[in-house]
Amino acid sequence: MERARMNRRDLFRALAAPASAAMLDAMFTAQRTDAAAVGPNDKIKVTKIESFVLRNSWVFVKISTDAGVTGWGEMLKDDAKACAAGALEVSNYLVGQDPSKVAFHWQAIHRGTFYKGGPIKTAIQSGIDMALWDIKGKIYGVPVYKLLGGPTRDRIRVYGQVNEKTGVSAIKVMLRGTKRAPFKYNEGMQMVEEVTERFKALRQKLGPAVDIGVEFHGAIQPPTALSMMKALEPYHPWFYEEIVPPLNVDVMAELAKKTHVPIATGERIFTKWGFREILEKRAAMILQPDVCYAGGITELRLIAGMAEAYYAPLAPHNPNGPCSLAASLQVAASIPNFLIQERGDAEHMDILAKPLPPLVNGHRGLPTEPGLGITIDENKLAKLVGEPRPYRTVFDSDDGSVVDW
Repeated sequence: MERARMNRRDLFRALAAPASAAMLDAMFTAQRTDAAAVGPNDKIKVTKIESFVLRNSWVFVKISTDAGVTGWGEMLKDDAKACAAGALEVSNYLVGQDPSKVAFHWQAIHRGTFYKGGPIKTAIQSGIDMALWDIKGKIYGVPVYKLLGGPTRDRIRVYGQVNEKTGVSAIKVMLRGTKRAPFKYNEGMQMVEEVTERFKALRQKLGPAVDIGVEFHGAIQPPTALSMMKALEPYHPWFYEEIVPPLNVDVMAELAKKTHVPIATGERIFTKWGFREILEKRAAMILQPDVCYAGGITELRLIAGMAEAYYAPLAPHNPNGPCSLAASLQVAASIPNFLIQERGDAEHMDILAKPLPPLVNGHRGLPTEPGLGITIDENKLAKLVGEPRPYRTVFDSDDGSVVDW
């Protein structure tokens, strides 16, 4: 619907003239959002929830309303079909509700079943929460971060691929020897030296101005992790990520005491309750919650508040698509303890009708469009819908046993 627009001159002119019903209506309409013919005080209801699984395993959720405003979110890409189906089950509760009650709905979905939490359930919450914030921002006509008290910064630093043109000066690398990645319970000297030499060469190539995080990927056992951590320290890693499998926080906390390099973790931790243990046990000093998995924008804002009390920053995890990145940018712009955004340099978001803010000097500008600040091209998205990628299983070539990856 095309709506009347008023510039400041017209507004002042209307104020100076005797007020008529038509003028008052025009003034009210001018203050409504550019996203839809609905204002913050208007009644609005959810009418439909849809989910989409893409062939690359990205999972999207779309929430429609009776005002024509739609919201988009993303969910965990593992167990893609389960997440997509779970989002549709929430229709029984959410359809007919006011979408602007975002925190209320988070609690209702969380507490609505006896078995709470878990990765799939929380991923479903995350995608729906993201979509509801998208709707709310559009209703108010502002980016989500402005509804969360932001902005807290002028621009958002990102990491991905070091690039002189974009100014990206931070990168994360996987540990690897000459033929394979380390994964055995206690790797020998040869593997430790191979990994160290590769990292040393990278440090020498990139120089001291580039920050290099090291991804252990939770696939390395404690004795090997400790050997690798000590061997790499002279070459100044920026952080060590997921140094051991994430299920035993005490082991991670024990290893964290043995290095001066900050430990980062969080991509497989969900909700405030999971991160509470990480913080209390000093298992990591950089938190990496995933907005598609840890509980959405609502929960990441709370996790950031908890982390601030421990002087710990957030570096949100992001292996996914445009909603994931856009929502993470909203969080980055609304919290004080933000460090850097993973894959914030991604330019493969070809299902977007509008681009994200451009990369300049290694930073993205703050989103300016309402909601998440993006528009999904539904025709392009529909062409990518299909069977998700199969489970990935990795075996030790020496004995055939299953290993982490």
